[in-house]
Amino acid sequence: MKLNENPENMFLYHYVEELISDYGSYYDVNLEKQDLTIKEYSVLLRIRFTGKSTQYDLVKLFNVSGAYMAKLLKKFEDESYIIRIENPENRRKKIVELTEKGIEKTDKLIKIIEDWENEVTSDLTEEEIIILKKLLSKLIWRWKYGIQFKWR
Repeated sequence: MKLNENPENMFLYHYVEELISDYGSYYDVNLEKQDLTIKEYSVLLRIRFTGKSTQYDLVKLFNVSGAYMAKLLKKFEDESYIIRIENPENRRKKIVELTEKGIEKTDKLIKIIEDWENEVTSDLTEEEIIILKKLLSKLIWRWKYGIQFKWR
């Protein structure tokens, strides 16, 4: 069965998988300098939009090891995308913030995301886009903070 045939009979998984695959292809074609992976860019974007994060916050958010996140943050620091600032409330924890170079780096990805989103939703009305975003948000929040923890 194809995705457009009887869509109500398809698993959500198939749609999510298809969107991720399409975005990955769009990213590969449209990002000029691919010195970061999609996952690495995701971390930079989260740092940008969450404001002040710690390494621990990022480990929890992305469900990765502390060693992986430490290595990635070191890479970002070496490239001058982030700085780590001592947390005045807990001097052992460092707050991670984007530098101006990090903001410029994420601006490029934001443009690609906006263009991809506009293409993907070009056949939808503004109201449909809002409904889609609200439904996706509801699914994610329910999963993250509701039913997921019942079986773990």
